[in-house]
Amino acid sequence: MAESTNKKKQLRLELPKDASATYANTVMITHTANEVIFDFIQVMPNDNRARVQKRIVMTPTHAKLLLQALEDNLQKYETKHGEIVAPQRQSLADQLFGAVKPEQEDDDDE
Repeated sequence: MAESTNKKKQLRLELPKDASATYANTVMITHTANEVIFDFIQVMPNDNRARVQKRIVMTPTHAKLLLQALEDNLQKYETKHGEIVAPQRQSLADQLFGAVKPEQEDDDDE
């Protein structure tokens, strides 16, 4: 009988010698019917620009697998290092315009 074709194939991950990490502290996620798009963004203090560092596009199935892998790894992280306390989620308007302060009227002009 032929060998079982159900054996899992092992991938050999090759990391380039000059591989570099990219820092992002924000991600915007959008989707189409066939793709999920992740724009990893770097926002710096005192700079009103947000720079997209990397764009990753994947199928919805792979995005779901990524979500499961993140949940699994974060659970392991919290078991080892303690609970991660995430800040309260803000609305998009608060995120975009929360730093904008209304001008205060001078009471001296009356």
